[in-house]
Amino acid sequence: MKKAKLIFNSLWALAMVATVSFLISCGGDEEAAVELTIVSLNAGDDDLNGATSPDGVSVSSVISGIFSTDLDPASAASNITLVNDFDDSEVDINVVASGRALTITPAEPLFGGSLYVLTLKAGLSSTKGKTLGADITRTFTTVGSFTPQNVIAHWTFEDNADDQVGDFDADAEIAITYTDSRNAAAGKAATFDGDVSIIEVPGAAELMNRADFTLSYWAKTNSEGHVNETGDPTGHFVMGLGAFHGFQTEITGSYRDFKVASTMEYGDGTTGTGGDLVWNGDGKTKDNEGWKGTVFSKADGDLTASLKDKWVHVTFVFSGTEKYRELYINGDLKKRQEFELWGSEYKEPTAVGLKFDNSAEVENVLAFGFVQSRGGTLWSNEPWGNYNLPTSQHFKGKLDDVRIFSVAVTAEEIKKMYDSEKP
Repeated sequence: MKKAKLIFNSLWALAMVATVSFLISCGGDEEAAVELTIVSLNAGDDDLNGATSPDGVSVSSVISGIFSTDLDPASAASNITLVNDFDDSEVDINVVASGRALTITPAEPLFGGSLYVLTLKAGLSSTKGKTLGADITRTFTTVGSFTPQNVIAHWTFEDNADDQVGDFDADAEIAITYTDSRNAAAGKAATFDGDVSIIEVPGAAELMNRADFTLSYWAKTNSEGHVNETGDPTGHFVMGLGAFHGFQTEITGSYRDFKVASTMEYGDGTTGTGGDLVWNGDGKTKDNEGWKGTVFSKADGDLTASLKDKWVHVTFVFSGTEKYRELYINGDLKKRQEFELWGSEYKEPTAVGLKFDNSAEVENVLAFGFVQSRGGTLWSNEPWGNYNLPTSQHFKGKLDDVRIFSVAVTAEEIKKMYDSEKP
């Protein structure tokens, strides 16, 4: 009897083991059968898995997701990309998969005002070998305006003239008020009275003494009552670092010309301006009576309607590396000059970069609102160039978002910067 009971217990134990094994086997098969799908996907607090592509996503957002089953970490690391749509550049990201959770962290903050494309490739798989089977893409747009890389100074004029990027804070503000800028997102702008208003930034030659350089800003003139010593409309020296000894920008009193002057360094160590870079809408190039090396000049006719008392986005690009200079207005190329086309009798083909010419007439001080700082003596005998004369070409109007870059910003970046910030 005892022997029969022992046999029965043994058989019962074997049956239980078989049953458990069967249940475990069935459970494993069931888990293996789970398809890999997205349960949720977010960029910060913004849903990437909804019916519409979100905008206003933070540039520092971390992308997180939950999937229907556990992810294979190696597969996740090699099958996910984040691309900046405007130039198709791939963002450096850190991908971590833990169980069903996925975290994607960009190595650096994203560009503002930009469309990004997140791709989960078909090869993304679960720990049980289930794959997506097809690429899945999600898009989102970041908050704010677009600013290219390598900005070395940025004055936003939010109730002060401090540099928001580097150490180039103003040390003098004369008769400056801060008023509404071109739109709500832009905040405040520095406003100049056209008589004495000026902002001075010391030691600014460091900003331009380089092979490649880009200056970008927004300005809006105010022509009302802005006259010279004879009562006629006068021009606007928007800004200047020792006038042409460094760089200067100007809108003439007729509002039919925009000028940039700057000093470049030649291969032999000497300096020169190469003449002003002037855009007046006549369309003339080197091939039809235009200035030397001018390969493009936009024929826009009378510029008054676009330059007078309107918000204008200005970008000046200089490249000693590629040997050219360009002027963009409202994101549109207006003029391009290539130094190597000037001919061997000129020094411009040997240009290596911009360089501040430390003349005794000017100071190493960047002036917003005039062609040079108050201590400069250049043109002090001229009725249009003496700071102490209210009828000189003081800038009257608003100035905002002055940026300086240590590179030659591209046409695509300039257009995107304008589009993301325009009124």
